Amino acid sequence: MATMGAKLAPPLMGQVFDGPSGFTGVEATPEWAQEVKRLARAQNATILAHNYQLPEIQDVADHVGDSLALSRIAAAAPEDTIVFCGVHFMAETAKILSPAKTVLIPDQRAGCSLADSITADELRSWKAEFPNAVVVSYVNTTAEVKALTDICCTSSNAVDVVASIDPDREVLFLPDQFLGAHVKRVTGRENMHIWAGECHVHAGINGDELTEQARTHPDADLFVHPECGCATSALYLAGEGAFPADRVHILSTGGMIDAAKQVSEQRGQATQVLVATEIGMLHQLRKAAPGVDFQAVNDRASCKYMKMITPAALLRCLVEGKDEVHVDPETAARGRNSVQRMIEIGNPGGGE
Repeated sequence: MATMGAKLAPPLMGQVFDGPSGFTGVEATPEWAQEVKRLARAQNATILAHNYQLPEIQDVADHVGDSLALSRIAAAAPEDTIVFCGVHFMAETAKILSPAKTVLIPDQRAGCSLADSITADELRSWKAEFPNAVVVSYVNTTAEVKALTDICCTSSNAVDVVASIDPDREVLFLPDQFLGAHVKRVTGRENMHIWAGECHVHAGINGDELTEQARTHPDADLFVHPECGCATSALYLAGEGAFPADRVHILSTGGMIDAAKQVSEQRGQATQVLVATEIGMLHQLRKAAPGVDFQAVNDRASCKYMKMITPAALLRCLVEGKDEVHVDPETAARGRNSVQRMIEIGNPGGGE
């Protein structure tokens, strides 16, 4: 992707400041949004934003969704350049599925605690302990880990992926321990080994908070992401009758959007929904069902890495063509195979 060049750089670029926590100095004004859209058109780029992004980034994007859905949109998009507003592993996945396209992330420092919880070397060592096991990796992993994986999964199809494996084969499930526990509970599979990784944001949404919120909002529905540390508590509350079982929903971010629309249709405009996931999700839920009262189980559950994709970072990305994401072709090919095997099972599901 060619850069705009200093002479053509918009006046707003002079306000961009690169600090230790990311790019700042530019506000999300209508002028900024207009300039971002103009630059994207000029560069033949499409802007993708994850559900956990800042609301102003979501609103200026061409497509908003979960990571795998966005990567598949990227592969089908006619544009030559993909600007992925998310964290680094998501942009890598887009590059894996779109090897011929230029993939940019507005700030390459936007990492992921979950993806970082297992390295390729750690996975190699784990595989050596269980040489005949099938490796199932959540899409929230690096390209190198995907390349060592037999089948990828998402939060909405993880149960289907594991259930598709020969019951006599051992399964190594990684990296999220809470999603793994959910899958093991649903499938009843005993020969499943789970890596002790976690998303620091989702792990911080604990069972005590959820229990208190459920107690004080007895008429609400409950949307819980399976990465959350409180997912087990949600099912326990339902099982014990402390919260209506039909109002407890363990869902991916994409599943939450669909469920929000259904709740709005079934229960009317006065419905309240408690949401246990990263707070950026509330923006899309409120747009999908504006009459529903969505409240965070933990209103401090904000991912600092997701929020590094600021208005200043996106502007700088489009002006300078940075930061480009590269994946070694062999690594990409092997990672693409693990994603393709998942898709062949028949339920691509939501990325997170």
